[in-house]
Amino acid sequence: MLPLGTIGHDNKVTNPDDLRQKFNALKTAEVDGVMVDCWWGLVEGKEPQHYDWSGYRQLFTMVRDCGLKLQVVMSFHQCGGNVGDDVYIPIPQWVLDIGKDNPDIFFTDKSGVVNPECLTWGVDKVRVLRGRTALEVYYDYMRSFRQEMDEFFMDKTITEIEIGLGACGELRYPSYPETRGWKYPGIGEFQCYDKYLLEDLRKAAEARGHSHWTKPPSNAGEYNSRPQDTEFFRDGGDYDSYYGRFFLKWYSDVLIQHGDRVLTFANIAFEGVKIAAKVSGIHWWYKTASHAAELAAGFYNPANRDGYAAIAQMLAKHGASFNFTCVELRTLAQAKGYPEALADPEGLVWQVLNAAWDAGISVASENALGCFDRQGYNKILENAKPEKDPDGRHLVAFTYLRLSDELMKEHNFKEFSRFVKRLHGKPVESD
Repeated sequence: MLPLGTIGHDNKVTNPDDLRQKFNALKTAEVDGVMVDCWWGLVEGKEPQHYDWSGYRQLFTMVRDCGLKLQVVMSFHQCGGNVGDDVYIPIPQWVLDIGKDNPDIFFTDKSGVVNPECLTWGVDKVRVLRGRTALEVYYDYMRSFRQEMDEFFMDKTITEIEIGLGACGELRYPSYPETRGWKYPGIGEFQCYDKYLLEDLRKAAEARGHSHWTKPPSNAGEYNSRPQDTEFFRDGGDYDSYYGRFFLKWYSDVLIQHGDRVLTFANIAFEGVKIAAKVSGIHWWYKTASHAAELAAGFYNPANRDGYAAIAQMLAKHGASFNFTCVELRTLAQAKGYPEALADPEGLVWQVLNAAWDAGISVASENALGCFDRQGYNKILENAKPEKDPDGRHLVAFTYLRLSDELMKEHNFKEFSRFVKRLHGKPVESD
């Protein structure tokens, strides 16, 4: 995965000589290719349907010249903007301008605060973007990319397109934004208070014949609440009531329908090219009954229900790969560092990988946090090729987060190269 600021605000490659050196080093380590975000805010930043692909063309040429392949992300979300982020790329200015007059085009929390990270799924089919729907905007962008970068598709430099489907490019609601003061392991908040999603909820409730179900739950706590502190998420709480089940099913269905619609258009734009979608690994509170943090993000996955099967089936319908994070995390280490979070990344990874494999789709993965040590690499290898899997199932690809000066330090790069060899199934010398 390339640095977030690989393409600068001037739409040129940042520090191309340094990048070229790193590419050559990756090639010697037998890395197959690199992944890069194609930021909507950079490419269509100034005017609707005025696309500037020049920086990406320069980058792709460099990648090809170094003999590497490309995984490209259609990034329809904001980059950075949190405390400590060194790169900040907002979504296009013309979209933000529309949002000044109509803030409901963005996700909104129960306090009425809007989040301009990405567009609410509520405007997927509403003509609020200067005469276009959000789906049309995404499609036009993808089609322009496919036409402009044709040579890189034809010579197989581009091997896969990952489609951004929400916050951080992941298929999820922006339920735990640091910009709103969220801190790990807070449960997050539901993000369905824009007028478009509220109207959708009202219609769904009335269709069920329950007009008193037209509002989101009022007892689901704050961003940094713990499940047990809320009436909704606590053990035996309202999440498992008739109303709770109705609301959570609606909330997750809206998310899955958004993914379904965007991927339909992606397959038209990128006909014949492998596409993928990324799902975030929300592993905190996994050991509780409600799985509150997952519910707030749109994954209807309490202890008594498999919330990832429906997502996997939706991806299978479009022939899309399932890209999942946090394969390097160990439950024991999480329990030591944050015992109160009741996290279980290993349990979550096991559940999600099996849901995807059962749906017959290919699964790729990436690490959630920086990883330079053998212990972390061994955990990734364990998940990439489960030794005892009777069907010999394994990940089709692993994307390392992220290319950096730290990774290129001699000891770190040596350890990384050893890991890449093992991923490729090659023998390594013990030391």
